[in-house]
Amino acid sequence: MDNKHYISTKELDLKTLYSIVSDNLQLELSNEVKDKITNCRTYLNEKLKSQDLPIYGINTGFGSLYNVKITKDNLTKLQENLMMSHACGTGEEVPQPIVRLMLLLKIQSLSYGHSGVQLQTVERLVDFYNFGIYPKIFTQGSLGASGDLAPLAHLALPLIGKGEVFYKGKLYSGEAILKELNWEPITMQSKEGLALLNGTQFMSAYGIHLLFESYKLSYFADLIGSISLDAFDGRIEPFNELVHLVRPHNGQLKTAERIREFLEGSELIQQEKIHVQDPYSFRCMPQVHGASKDTLSFVEKTFITEINSVTDNPNIFSQEDEIISGGNFHGQPLALALDYLKIAMAELGNISERRVFQLVSGLRGLPAFLVDSPGLNSGFMIPQYTAASIVSANKQLAAPASIDSIVSSNGQEDHVSMGANA
Repeated sequence: MDNKHYISTKELDLKTLYSIVSDNLQLELSNEVKDKITNCRTYLNEKLKSQDLPIYGINTGFGSLYNVKITKDNLTKLQENLMMSHACGTGEEVPQPIVRLMLLLKIQSLSYGHSGVQLQTVERLVDFYNFGIYPKIFTQGSLGASGDLAPLAHLALPLIGKGEVFYKGKLYSGEAILKELNWEPITMQSKEGLALLNGTQFMSAYGIHLLFESYKLSYFADLIGSISLDAFDGRIEPFNELVHLVRPHNGQLKTAERIREFLEGSELIQQEKIHVQDPYSFRCMPQVHGASKDTLSFVEKTFITEINSVTDNPNIFSQEDEIISGGNFHGQPLALALDYLKIAMAELGNISERRVFQLVSGLRGLPAFLVDSPGLNSGFMIPQYTAASIVSANKQLAAPASIDSIVSSNGQEDHVSMGANA
């Protein structure tokens, strides 16, 4: 079996991403991608030779300094200065699985041939990924527009022998890791630093990681909810397919089907019931869990579009002979999706805690706090407290980040997504 994933223009989906990460596949650039990257770089070189007009981020300053023209002799220095000045993240270190995803997603975004990077720059990022060289990045510092500048600066610095990386469990300086592997630092050409720093790969990597985990949690919410329903002597009728076909939200249908499958053959669920109805936290699992599933589907669609996109600026269109400064770095789609995801996952915890409360409340023939001799023994009294504490904290953390914005870069970047905080 080929232990490689070829970077191409074929759309990356969540299943493929999970396979790349979990199966530890090595990355390799396809010939198609190599041609796209090379052709774009060649076009940009020719463009700079044939004209002397200011082009944002290529021969100008950045942010509110966009009107400052940079001479051709200083274009490499401009890009290196950008990378060093923007590497000012703070907070905790980004976990290495997230950094690994950042590398993969940055490589993918640069592969479309609209960013102007050198082929050797992308190949070095591929080497970092394949060798397990993970730049030291910090969790705080991104406004989610103009992309994830600070985190991506830390990601890119080792290319020029700066910053720090983790390799085989040890921390190396950027200079030391290049010496260790007998690699030369990359000499940044025009536009490259900006192409590396502009982008949404910090937000995207976290989003993809959260989707992996959220789908697992969604499954376990259904499984644990089903077991709780059985233990509570609940009724199976609310999960009848007929009920859900007349309100056919996809997530609702899937949840009801899954609960029926989990409880098939259960003697408890089939026994005669005295009570006519169950509390909402049991009876409405398809509606509540299902709504979270539908949210996951929406968030997945948003992130899959994003990771298969060009998110730096300006964008180079060699065939159309256009270099256009736009706003594809803006993380608003991701910020809104992440806020939505937080709410959806917090609700799974919310309804789960309510079932815990019902189970320990001495109802349906169950002893108070599920213990012999209540009073002498406290049983499961405090686990419900713990659940309530966690659920309450989740509600606070689910407050939207995207509703906030702070002006930056002397007013030039006057609306930001705050997606990295989401």
